[in-house]
Amino acid sequence: MDGETDVFAGVAGAVADERGLVHVGNPLREQQLLERGTAVAPLGDRRVVSVAGPDRLSWLDSLTSQALAQLAPGVSTELLVLDPHGHIEHAASVVDDGETAWLIVDADRAAALTTWLQRMRFRLRVEIADHADEFVVVGGTAAAVDSLAAVARWRDPWPSVSIGGWGYASGDGHPGVERDWSEAVVSHEVLASIVAGAAAGERSLAGRLAADALRVAAWRPRAASEADGTTLPHEVDWLRTAVHLSKGCYRGQETVAKVHNLGHPPRRLVALQLDGSDAVLPEPGAAVFSGDDEVGRVTSVARHFEQGPIALAIVKRSVPTDAALTVAVDGEPVAAEQETIVPPDAGRTAAPPRLPRLSRRR
Repeated sequence: MDGETDVFAGVAGAVADERGLVHVGNPLREQQLLERGTAVAPLGDRRVVSVAGPDRLSWLDSLTSQALAQLAPGVSTELLVLDPHGHIEHAASVVDDGETAWLIVDADRAAALTTWLQRMRFRLRVEIADHADEFVVVGGTAAAVDSLAAVARWRDPWPSVSIGGWGYASGDGHPGVERDWSEAVVSHEVLASIVAGAAAGERSLAGRLAADALRVAAWRPRAASEADGTTLPHEVDWLRTAVHLSKGCYRGQETVAKVHNLGHPPRRLVALQLDGSDAVLPEPGAAVFSGDDEVGRVTSVARHFEQGPIALAIVKRSVPTDAALTVAVDGEPVAAEQETIVPPDAGRTAAPPRLPRLSRRR
């Protein structure tokens, strides 16, 4: 085992790979412990990039989809880096401490994001760093994460966003409203202390399988899973937390505004409740069918401790919300009941409200 897996060697039942802790013997039980706030999950598939310097917030504001120029210390939000056509290239969870903006990103995209940010510095007073060798990310409930010695803490902003976000889609019945999820940026020494406590039976750990299952159940997208190079923010419901529609110009803004004002993004994210009679889950990328027609692809899959087999998928906008869908698993169709995340007629339905995520949380 390499260094990433060695750190968990003393924890009973731990299974780890090059990306860190996968599970600790029982991913379903680990989900329950995470929800209760009695476990934390080392997230080896996440990485930390920092942006320091007096121009950091106005600079990030000019480059990304989020209004960050007046971001208050300690307030959590999200940003997207788009290509000129409005497609998602990068996504990051963001929190600023008054001196440094901390970006938590998918590990396999951190290097590319850092390189792009470095190229966009010009003469501005900003310093960008990739902290793979210094910090790791640990997730859990706010209470569980707040107990850790961290350099930064990010809290999922979804529950604090006004119902319906920008009037784009309803928040009624959306599981993200109840989501209690935070991520802490901690040193490798702190992680070693957490793992030592778990090895001694003094605390509980959960793996990334459990953490990702809670994400899928909360209908929350990730760039590594839901962004395929042609994905628009509107298609995966990221207008709620990662796009500010009344800020200045940035790359891809024209497409964002056009699709929002006219409505009808070409695809839409759905949640799938899979037939639980088969123990085999579909792989990400599995085809989704309506009758004999292929209408989309699965993007994320999990087995939830209460809901059973669940998935996120991106399907054509034309697919009716009540259509009977199936997912290909080992060449065989598996029934999949869909729940609407982004409706087919999504678009501007109301004047954009002021988003509370950019005010200091009380």
